[in-house]
Amino acid sequence: MSARRVNARWTAAGLTLAGMVATPLSARGGSVRRTLASAVVGGAALTTALNAASRWGVRRVVGAASILGVGMTAVERIGTTTGLPFGRYRYTGRLRPEIVGVPAIVPLAWWAMAVPSREAAHAALGPRSAPVVRIGLGALALTAWDLFLDPQMTGEGYWRWERRGIYRGIPLTNYIGWLVTSTAVMAVLEQLLPAREPDGALVAEYAAMGVMETVGFAAFFRDRVVAVVGAIGMLPVAAAATWAVVRRD
Repeated sequence: MSARRVNARWTAAGLTLAGMVATPLSARGGSVRRTLASAVVGGAALTTALNAASRWGVRRVVGAASILGVGMTAVERIGTTTGLPFGRYRYTGRLRPEIVGVPAIVPLAWWAMAVPSREAAHAALGPRSAPVVRIGLGALALTAWDLFLDPQMTGEGYWRWERRGIYRGIPLTNYIGWLVTSTAVMAVLEQLLPAREPDGALVAEYAAMGVMETVGFAAFFRDRVVAVVGAIGMLPVAAAATWAVVRRD
C-alpha cells in the first residue's frame, strides 16, 4: 500500500476521533456540535471507504457506497413520510445540507458503520461462517450501534419522535426497523463486497466506535444507562472480532 493511501487512512481516522473527543466538550445543541457531527460522520465514512478500497478496490467500493447511499436516503425519506419501518419521526432541519428532506450525513452514517459491522461479525464468527449467519450477526452489530446513536442525536434535537418511547424517548419500533433495514443492508454488502478474510482495519473501526461511545456516555455525557445498554450491544462482538484478528496476526 502506498504511503499516501496510508496517510489518508490515518488522517480520516484521526479526524473522526478528534471530533468524537471534542463533541462533549462543546455546548449541547450548539452550532459547534452540529459541525462536529458532520466531521465525525464524514470522517468515519471516509475512513470506511479508504479501508474498504484497500480490500476490494476503489471501483467496487465507490459502487457499493453509492448504492447504499441512494438506498438509505430512500429508506429514510419513506420513514419520515410513512412511519415505516422505524416509526413516526421527523427531521428538525438542524442538520444541513439535506437531500429530499434527509440530512446528507444520515446515509453517510449508515455506510460508515455498515461495512465495519459486517467485518466485525465475520471476524467474530470465523473465516468459514455462512453468509446467512454473517448477515444476521452483522445486522445485530449495526443495530447495536444505534443504541448509542439515536439517544445522542435525539438529545441534540436533530430529529424528533411523534411518540416518546421507553428508551431515552425512543420507541421500540425504531430498533425493529433498524434490525430489518440492517439485515437488508448486510445482504446487499454480501453481493457488492464479497466476504474474504475479515479486514483488521474495519474491525478496529467497529471496536473503536464501541469503546469511544461507551466512555463518552459514561464519563462525559453522564448517561450511564445508554453507556451500559450500548456497551452490552456493541462490545461483545467487538471483543470477539478483535481477539480473532489478533490471534490471526
